Amino acid sequence: MVLNIAAMVCIGLMTRVEFAVSAFINPVLWKLDGSAQMQAIRLFAGRLGFVMPFWYGLSLAFLLVETFILRNRPRALFLAIASCIWAVVIVLTLIFLVPINKRLALLESLAALDTALSDHRRWDARHRVRVAAPGAGMVLFLVSITGH
Repeated sequence: MVLNIAAMVCIGLMTRVEFAVSAFINPVLWKLDGSAQMQAIRLFAGRLGFVMPFWYGLSLAFLLVETFILRNRPRALFLAIASCIWAVVIVLTLIFLVPINKRLALLESLAALDTALSDHRRWDARHRVRVAAPGAGMVLFLVSITGH
């Protein structure tokens, strides 16, 4: 029971933060002038870029432990699929989003503002896919542990 609650909190909060970035933070950032936008993007990229790898890893660890513990239960396949989704999201994030995020987090000058804004739009489009995939994984996880 404690493991289920810890996993639900970790995965649920992480998925909600990703959704908030996509649905609320980035749309607000697009309304700022270029320099203010880049300052905010740089700060968010630095903060979230530091925390999210650990959070994704911890969420995957919870899913893998749950999958192992509940492997003989009827809905264990849902947990296995959720774990696979999470693992694929982590790999794709490392390939497609982390390089852009690092460039944005380290941006020190507004000299390349157009390039940085273009990078952020590309990151945002790819991030929307990332929001959907862990969301689906979270639903599968919840269905598997609640039995509904």
